[in-house]
Amino acid sequence: MAEAAFWDDQVNAQATVQALKAFKARRDPIDAFQRSLHDTTELLTLVDEHDAASLQHLTADVAALEQECERLELQRLLGGDADPKNAILSIHSGAGGTESCDWAQMLLRMYRRWIEEKGYQAQVIDLLPGEEAGVKNATVIVKGPYAYGYLKAEEGVHRLVRISPFDSNKRRHTSFASVDIVPEIDEEIEVEVKDSDLRIDVYRSSGKGGQSVNTTDSAVRITHLPTGLVVQCQDERSQLQNKNKALRVLKSRLYQAQRQKREAELDKEYQAKQKIEWGSQIRSYVLHPYNLVKDHRT
Repeated sequence: MAEAAFWDDQVNAQATVQALKAFKARRDPIDAFQRSLHDTTELLTLVDEHDAASLQHLTADVAALEQECERLELQRLLGGDADPKNAILSIHSGAGGTESCDWAQMLLRMYRRWIEEKGYQAQVIDLLPGEEAGVKNATVIVKGPYAYGYLKAEEGVHRLVRISPFDSNKRRHTSFASVDIVPEIDEEIEVEVKDSDLRIDVYRSSGKGGQSVNTTDSAVRITHLPTGLVVQCQDERSQLQNKNKALRVLKSRLYQAQRQKREAELDKEYQAKQKIEWGSQIRSYVLHPYNLVKDHRT
């Protein structure tokens, strides 16, 4: 930045300035923490153990340091490039029929409750109800700081074991649903999507009625032909709004696919999508014959 010709290339100069700001935002709090830790350590050697006021002040300083240490540790854990971004959460029912659709709806409700408790915003952009109950699949945009960082570990197959309310014989059933998490890309990140690579279908929205919702072909389904990715949006009233939102989700998924491909090339390994059935679950929720939630990765 000190070079005379630094601002001759405005695009690269702005990118460098943004990179510097990002580095400073992560480094400065660590430097400040180290200075505070040094000062508190020095004060500890000087304070009189009979001086109640000084001890109280020192105790408050140590408590503040502990809180800051926990915050920095969380920042380190959520230090990926995409971690601070919004997240696109997709839930798909798997093996298990109606029971699986009901399980997918239970997961959707669980995550929406978590979103509310975190103070985030949830926007359901696609919801396909099951034939008898529950949902076959749903897509939600989760808006909030570090939404992707918190949710990325939820990606995988979730298994439910319970006495099914849809079985007249009250037998125990096992059902599956998959959770897919991708970061929502920023507007400034460019992902090339050619019009010739897209197939756009319009259809009439399902679900609750409303002005111009169930009466016109406002819902949009976009298929990216080279990759086979399909996104749908039906929550807006106009076809154009649904198309723009679906394109944003498609670009996010294409960006995530490119990112995963680069990581696979670096790691020299390819992780295929697992089937939504036995042997691929990351977590089991057992409600019968005992109550246990088990994370199979840990």
